[in-house]
Amino acid sequence: MTVITHNRRRSRLSTLIDQPGGVSAGVALAQAKANLAEMQARSRAVIEEQVAALAALQPPASLDDAGRVLDQAYDHSSAVIDAAGPFEMKDLCAAAANLCDLIDAAPEDRPFDWRIVTVHAQALRLLLTLPAEAAEARVQVLASLKDVLKAKVPGGAQSAD
Repeated sequence: MTVITHNRRRSRLSTLIDQPGGVSAGVALAQAKANLAEMQARSRAVIEEQVAALAALQPPASLDDAGRVLDQAYDHSSAVIDAAGPFEMKDLCAAAANLCDLIDAAPEDRPFDWRIVTVHAQALRLLLTLPAEAAEARVQVLASLKDVLKAKVPGGAQSAD
């Protein structure tokens, strides 16, 4: 009986995988936090720009124009969530998401209560200016916005919690 043998050659990739190296999870997290810290000032500027743009929106002149203007409000609110999310600005995200929920639930055949957009823009501005220690005030602002959702959207109590 004949046995054929050949030398198995290890691939370069398997050799690299078997070697120790890389970065520990702790070091990687520290590097990621440092990278995020560099971007936090820009993120805050984006949030402030979006909140200002939201506050500057004018109520739609007609029911036909309402969809376009509400889409703009939704886009500004969504941009706040995108910029605030990576930095754990949960209160800003919650307030902006509340406005998005209200816009999503708005009936297309009736005028939208524009005071909702105005109140949310003011609430976002307030949340931006409150010091970090003002946790109770932040909770109160968010609770008030959730009350608006509960009042305006049938079943809004479940989606707000």
